Amino acid sequence: MNNKVIITVATTGGYTTKEHNPNVPLTPVEIADEVYKCYQAGAAIAHIHVRDEAGNPTMDFEKFKETVALIRAKCDIVINITTSGGTGFNDEERMKPFVELLPEIASYDCGTMNWQHTTVFENNPMFLEKLGKKMQEVNVKPEIEVFDPGMLYNALYYAKKGILKEPLHFQFVLGAPGGIAATVENLVYLKSLLPENATWSAFGIGKESTPILMTTLALGGHVRVGMEDNSYLFKGQLAESNVDFVERSKTLIKELGKEPATPEEARAILGLTKKV
Repeated sequence: MNNKVIITVATTGGYTTKEHNPNVPLTPVEIADEVYKCYQAGAAIAHIHVRDEAGNPTMDFEKFKETVALIRAKCDIVINITTSGGTGFNDEERMKPFVELLPEIASYDCGTMNWQHTTVFENNPMFLEKLGKKMQEVNVKPEIEVFDPGMLYNALYYAKKGILKEPLHFQFVLGAPGGIAATVENLVYLKSLLPENATWSAFGIGKESTPILMTTLALGGHVRVGMEDNSYLFKGQLAESNVDFVERSKTLIKELGKEPATPEEARAILGLTKKV
């Protein structure tokens, strides 16, 4: 499996709008269709956010239920459900989608931060303990999202306490306003902090997404791409589909003499349990 690279596609996110890119999928049908196309192109994991009827970020369970059902009816891609569809949602709203729908993996944002220089993205210690215990209870693996180095150290603390179960899987998020900047040096530093048995992936937001993608591959990591993180395929050229980003990452992976992991291979690499 050392020659396999997992491609995660984040098709929608909570903030990209049709004004940013008219091709971003927002409805359950649009998201499922886009995920299926990305699966056919080589994506092994789909990171799922949903929107309300006005296109705003939501943790509405019924939207997740419909979206996940449509995806599962189309393909065998690994489902990764967000626990942070935006700010201002309560603990139960954030946890219910993964508890009820039982994806293989769900996001675990390992600390509180100032978000977009405008508000607070809160992940307090009580919530993180509750979230980690619930994920173990329902056998959903945490994807530990790290927006700054302190969040990685938080994860190591929770692993020692038994709140998180090793081996850990990290997703480095570089370039979010309020978090660590998207530079090659910062990614190398974050990787140096990883425990020996961890798996990891990374992505950069906006214009730095491609340099971080290339550096991640060079350092032996897995990758995440998609319109949640970047609307542009090239400077001044909007992506026509999330497939564009999957195809780019697949090309780079093959240039390194490696291969994109299939969903089954991704499950094996990350130790995931398919439950549905």
